[in-house]
Amino acid sequence: MELLTIGAFAKASRLSPKALRLYDELDLLPPARVDPDTGYRYYALAQLERARLVAWLRRLGMPLAEIRAVCALDAADAAREIRAYWARVEAETAVRRDLAAFLVEELTGESRGRHTTMLELRHAARSDRGHVRPANQDTVYAGRRLLAVADGCGPAGAPASQAAVAALRFLDEREEPATGSVLNLLEEAVRGANEAVRDLARAAGGGGEESGTTLTALLWTGSRLALVHIGDSRAYLLRDGGLFRITHDHSVVQSLIDEGRLSPEEAESHPQRALLLKALGTSGAPPVPDLRVREARDGDRYLVCSDGLTRVVPDALIKELLAAGSDPEAVVRSLIGAANAAGGPDNVSCAVADVVGSARTSAVVG
Repeated sequence: MELLTIGAFAKASRLSPKALRLYDELDLLPPARVDPDTGYRYYALAQLERARLVAWLRRLGMPLAEIRAVCALDAADAAREIRAYWARVEAETAVRRDLAAFLVEELTGESRGRHTTMLELRHAARSDRGHVRPANQDTVYAGRRLLAVADGCGPAGAPASQAAVAALRFLDEREEPATGSVLNLLEEAVRGANEAVRDLARAAGGGGEESGTTLTALLWTGSRLALVHIGDSRAYLLRDGGLFRITHDHSVVQSLIDEGRLSPEEAESHPQRALLLKALGTSGAPPVPDLRVREARDGDRYLVCSDGLTRVVPDALIKELLAAGSDPEAVVRSLIGAANAAGGPDNVSCAVADVVGSARTSAVVG
């Protein structure tokens, strides 16, 4: 068996000798032979393929623990894991891209110095137990600045969802937050919500069954809507006749879809479709919410809803009902009616808000 010195192998694999020593210590790429007297490492030519794979994966930014798992797989399974890893990277990058664009606009003042039509929200909200559940564990709220839906689960599901929404309601009562501080306000409010839900869950016990809740909310800042999202409740935007989902489910089936392991059609009947990756109040590290800021336009219509709607009412029908209703109250009733007409297997909650122009205009000075 032909052996290469660590220097020659490093040059051939494009990995530094320092990296090779680290990968040896981690049992990721051990040498074929170590001289018992000098401790010098020698590598086989056959190890070059694995070494190059490690180098490529490191350039992708994959953590070493995941690289070790990928290297232990056959080619087809390794390719599947790499595809899944990159899907996660792209999803995380999209969130950071939106935040970066928002920060650039705030720091450069690109949105200032022009006359802006004053906008307001016209809203309605409703929650329904459905036809199957014995109780309603959803909580929904719509106010002049805040739309929120929480979907509780477990023995303390109902009080958990109530506590989550209550932790945000003070934002609806205070002065309009500055756009630059709104994400910090939402993040702090979610931390408070998580602690409140955990306290309730501990008090409820539940014989080992965890209690928790989703939370999806939109906070109005006068010209923008700030989004906070944890779980699989959803927010949608109807704009210029098109329906856009502006949240990403934190669920097992959504992660499998993202990774290419499951089709959307297969997800509808997957046995773990109700299993969440993130929720407030559950054990472990506090969940990190998705936080975004969106520019609002006159004529926009927003929907925040629990999965009691989206599991039984397809997006095409949601779009049709959102577009057909003349006012938010009528739309909310029609959406809940559609969920119950489809069997009403779960609690269903909807908050709908229209962005409308007021008679006032304001000159924004940079």
